[in-house]
Amino acid sequence: MAKEVSYKKLFDSFNRLNVMVIGDVMVDSYLWGKVERISPEAPIPIVALRKREHRMGGAANVAMNIRAMGAKPILCSVIGTDDKGDIFLELMKKEKMDASGIVRSQRRITTTKFRIFGNNYQMLRVDEEEDDDLVHADYLTLSRVIDRILETETIHCIIFQDYNKGVLTPKLIQEVIKKARKRNIPTAVDPKRKNFESFANVTLFKPNLKELKDGLKIELDAGDRDAVIEAAQSLREKIKCEYVMTTLSEHGMILSMKDKLDQKNFFIPAHVRSISDVSGAGDTVICVASLCMAAQRPPYEIAYISNLAGGLVCEEVGVVPINKDKLLKEVISLL
Repeated sequence: MAKEVSYKKLFDSFNRLNVMVIGDVMVDSYLWGKVERISPEAPIPIVALRKREHRMGGAANVAMNIRAMGAKPILCSVIGTDDKGDIFLELMKKEKMDASGIVRSQRRITTTKFRIFGNNYQMLRVDEEEDDDLVHADYLTLSRVIDRILETETIHCIIFQDYNKGVLTPKLIQEVIKKARKRNIPTAVDPKRKNFESFANVTLFKPNLKELKDGLKIELDAGDRDAVIEAAQSLREKIKCEYVMTTLSEHGMILSMKDKLDQKNFFIPAHVRSISDVSGAGDTVICVASLCMAAQRPPYEIAYISNLAGGLVCEEVGVVPINKDKLLKEVISLL
């Protein structure tokens, strides 16, 4: 009973948190249809379109997860002045999310991922994007927007959600981390290879196995736990962060940290589930981990709860936010 009360209080505390999410946003466009014949033009299925749906993706999915957990997300990014940018802002308005951190640029297009489903199976994905770093003028505008929010809002955590589409430049990353440390705001990152070493001094670094291998330029097997732990420790020392939380898909998660003079590593096994779609699982993990970190929970608890959250969203088709009540029930029953 005491455990149940404790976790309910934790989940209730999320309602008082403000989380800044900085990174690449995009429109996830889903095209649903039925396949009944093969094209006479090529040996490919013809999808007869039945339904079209747009959702916010990338860093915006992290913001959606933050909101689903009860906290207030403040999303900071750059989109185009194109029609997909209009769609993105309409989606934000529909979800009643604060768009004051969104910068529109005539020099960029809005990243869009088209996912085509036939008979409920994903058959193809088409990406419309550009991945050049922000030009200096757009970087300055975004930097000023972030500064204004930091000065006018009480921010409890900052999440960097990097898809290597150019919003998170090394200079912007380093400046924000410096400002966060000055204000004692914990920071977390879901990285990609391009900016790996730019996240020095971040609080929580959350790579998956591929990102860990690419970042350190080594080969690793998810089943070789000792080797993954050694790599995570090496990465943590290299970028001077407090925690490295490496997600290993069906092999679970490894948390590497330093406690005073001692190295500490925790292995969190994956919970057996019926997997429908892994899209967006990393977004959910970094969201829940950041909220638990902002709530000052113990490291093992942060990793365990976020690992459960990532597994839960894999039971859904497409990129969807976490169900807070469902997650709380699992935490109470399993932790």
